[in-house]
Amino acid sequence: MSRFVLITPDVDFDARLREAVAGGLQGGVQTFFTSLLPADPHQLFASLDQEQPEVLILGPEVPLDEALRFATVLNVSFPELGVIVAAEPEPDFLLHAMRAGIKDIASPGSDAAQLRVLLERASQSFASRHRTLAPQQAAESNKGLVIGVFSPKGGVGKTTIATNIAIGLGKIAPMSVVIVDLDLQFGDVSSGLDLDPEHTVTDAVSTAASQDSLVLKAFLTVHPGSIYALCAPPTPVDADEITPDQITRLIEQLSEQFQYVVVDTAPGLPEIGLAAMEKCTDVVWVSGMDIPSVRGLRSGLDILRQLDIVPETRHVVLNMADSKNGLTVQDLESTIGAPIDVSIPRSRAVALSTNRGIPVLQEPVKDPAIKGLNQLVERFNPAWRAKSQRKLHRRVVV
Repeated sequence: MSRFVLITPDVDFDARLREAVAGGLQGGVQTFFTSLLPADPHQLFASLDQEQPEVLILGPEVPLDEALRFATVLNVSFPELGVIVAAEPEPDFLLHAMRAGIKDIASPGSDAAQLRVLLERASQSFASRHRTLAPQQAAESNKGLVIGVFSPKGGVGKTTIATNIAIGLGKIAPMSVVIVDLDLQFGDVSSGLDLDPEHTVTDAVSTAASQDSLVLKAFLTVHPGSIYALCAPPTPVDADEITPDQITRLIEQLSEQFQYVVVDTAPGLPEIGLAAMEKCTDVVWVSGMDIPSVRGLRSGLDILRQLDIVPETRHVVLNMADSKNGLTVQDLESTIGAPIDVSIPRSRAVALSTNRGIPVLQEPVKDPAIKGLNQLVERFNPAWRAKSQRKLHRRVVV
């Protein structure tokens, strides 16, 4: 079976790639000696000696604009496939390559040892994605999880939780995660991820983007944590032009393209937030360990129960938990009428990471809050979700 498929008219590059595979990788190489790429990936796969390879290499002399187009289409239709492009690593091209879902860039002059490293990395990524996508592909719908992060009160660290969920999931499914900032007037996802986005939600809900998912993906911002971000508009005035119907369509599109869609919302229950919640597969409720936050969460949950729009899978997070503030977990649970699922202690490291714009899960940091954040991220791992749902809600310890 050919795990690796190469498209290039460069015979010398083909020889080096085959040497790289023969040097310790299982599987073979199938080469198409041409610089032309098909309009539809299915045309390529129909010519192969198996249904689908693990890694596709677009070698020297393949036009880079065509390589970007083809990789973008592949990333939508076959997200687990690893794509490597032979090109010089120019900054502008690197940015476009990440947006297109290309896994790595190989210098056209790379030797066999360098190519072997890239092929191993792409194969590992394929294996990881194949494992995590399999449970979803067996389900009735192939759409990704839509994880909404909500809180009736502001100031409880909702955006910090959302950005860390996205970064954590980026380690489980690289480049298969997108975070959307739906706090359209005063969203902080861009600052929480230290991004200066060229495009925002305003562009993503345009007519062109709503009709073509490839156009939509061009409006996403790539983050070094192997995720995409769609940030809030730069000014509150722009938010007034965005409707709930547009947000509904946006989330539907993203869930068809990504394994995980993380939605950060505005405090309270605005109309945009309710529209997003109706599309969520999971809702993360964030509360501080104080009476106003807990009462606000109870009121919000009561309203949503009456409206009957609360997703079945919910996760209640106690953020900035402190055992010395006079409240207990039992107090909080009896007030909101639901168990606390994850407790994240008050942390200087988390506060520092928020101010730096680098989520604490992005770097190797030792801190008590890391355990709680990882426990929250793990709840969206297909392997965890396949376990008995009796473990979905367990009492935490502060």
